[in-house]
Order: sequence, then C-alpha cells, then structure tokens
Amino acid sequence: MRTLETTLGFASEGTALVRKALAVLDEESYGAPSPLPGWTRKHVVAHLAGNAEAIGNLVHWARTGEPTPMYSSPEQRTASIEAGAQLPGSRLTAWFEESAEKLSHAMAQLAEEQWKAEVVTAQGRTVPVSETPWMRSREVMVHAVDLGTGLRFADLPEAFLAELREDILARRGRDSVPAVHGSPAEITAYLAGRPYTGVATADGAPAQPLTPWL
Repeated sequence: MRTLETTLGFASEGTALVRKALAVLDEESYGAPSPLPGWTRKHVVAHLAGNAEAIGNLVHWARTGEPTPMYSSPEQRTASIEAGAQLPGSRLTAWFEESAEKLSHAMAQLAEEQWKAEVVTAQGRTVPVSETPWMRSREVMVHAVDLGTGLRFADLPEAFLAELREDILARRGRDSVPAVHGSPAEITAYLAGRPYTGVATADGAPAQPLTPWL
C-alpha cells in the first residue's frame, strides 16, 4: 500500500528524472516528436509544468478551504499546453522547474489535518488532497519515459511500477484488459499504452497494444 511518504518520494524522484532528461536536449531535439501521438517533447513538458500548477490549485484548496479547480476548463488546459509548446526550450525548462519547486514547497506547508481535506480532480473525482502526490508521481515518472531520451519503464522504481499497474488495472477495468505475462516493467509499459517488448497473452500470442493511458 502506498503512503503519503512514499508518494512524495516518488514525485521527487520523477521530477529529478524529468530534469535529467531535459538536460540533454538542445532546441532542435526539444521540438522533436515524442512517443505520444501528436505531441512533441515540448508538449510533454508544457503539460508537466501546467500539471504542477493545476495540482498546486488543489493544494491551495486544501490549505485555505477556498474551492480552486485544477483547470478553468478542458479547453483552457489544452490551450495552455499548445501555447507552451511554442516556447523556446529554455523557457519551458524554467517553467517546469519553477512550477515543480512551487508545488513541492506548497505540499511541504500542509499540516497533517490539511492532508485529509477533500478536493475535486479535473476528472470530477472527490479525493483527499493526500492523493495529489500520487497524481503528480504518475505524471512525472511516466512522462519522463515519454520524453524519449533513453529512460525506460525498467529504470523506474519497482515499488512505483507495482502501484502503477494496480492503478491502471483499476481504471481500465480488470475485465477489459487481457491477462498477460512478461517482465513487470514491460507489463506496466503495456498497460500504460506505451512501447513494450516480450509481453504475451495466456496462449503465447503477442499482446496487442492498448491506447495510451495518462
């Protein structure tokens, strides 16, 4: 079972992985396509920066009691990502760093009782704000791989991968995903709708790709 302490750690580690990936990108490679359909690496980073600000809204909600949605609308979220994808790489990296640091600081200011406050996610789920570090962990860990600089699911922490598999299965619906076998990391990549190798169904046939998740 994941705890607040472990998810805060995952979020910090994932942020460091994204930072490491961004450090090797020049302007040309920053604007190159990512493994996600229709998105360049700049889209991925703009999404991550905006996501930190959006989760920060939920933390603000928990701290002040003032209802603060993640985004004003789905259209605003999409427009922000598209606008961010047009920025120079250096500006995007700075936005990512500043938003991640601000979110980390805001989370550190929450008192124990405030972590129990309920907030509403962009998908309309009512959750305790203690769920937000896990929400951020998924974003930075998975999208660090999506930046396509050589990081693989096999490089992510095993404990994180185990939690992610359970989370994806619960959200996709266990009955809607075929039983497969393969290495834990590759199965996680398969469930997330990312490139994978060596994943097969019970009869030994290669597993068919799933749509991207997250």
